[in-house]
Amino acid sequence: MKQWHFFQDLKVAQEGLLSFGFWALQIYRFGHLRYRFQWKIIRWPLAIIHIILAKFAEMLFGVTIGVSATIGKRMTIEHSGAIVVHGNAKIGDDCIIRQGVTIGNKNLENPLDAPTIGNNVNIGAGAKIIGKVSIGNNVSIGANAVVTKDIPDNSIAVGIPAKVIKTSYNKTEE
Repeated sequence: MKQWHFFQDLKVAQEGLLSFGFWALQIYRFGHLRYRFQWKIIRWPLAIIHIILAKFAEMLFGVTIGVSATIGKRMTIEHSGAIVVHGNAKIGDDCIIRQGVTIGNKNLENPLDAPTIGNNVNIGAGAKIIGKVSIGNNVSIGANAVVTKDIPDNSIAVGIPAKVIKTSYNKTEE
């Protein structure tokens, strides 16, 4: 059975319970919880509460996470503000997202195309990951990079459009 991951998320939140990113993530997790229930009598009230809380998170925290997105354990939203995560995005465990990040579709012709992000991915401030791209495990994406193509495991990607500048990247090198 899937767990909520509340305490795992809290453990990696730099500001603990005062972290806006942590609370935005918990609002997403609450909304995602409704998918466990088939009965409309339970699902609809949860959906209504989530919509209200999600709008609150957008206005106060500047974070929009599509309720149907798949997000792994221990995700950190380092600095909240201007963060958008598409509802079809898949994000692995132990990822870090910073302010101004967009993880979304590329164009209106393919509105359901969204990125798949592996485990242990560090996404720099202002980065844009758009389209049906795959980001490997242990990847670092530089600030303001625009990722429109797949990035292999253990890489560093920077620039507009993003280019891999290093492979066999080890996070302990930072």
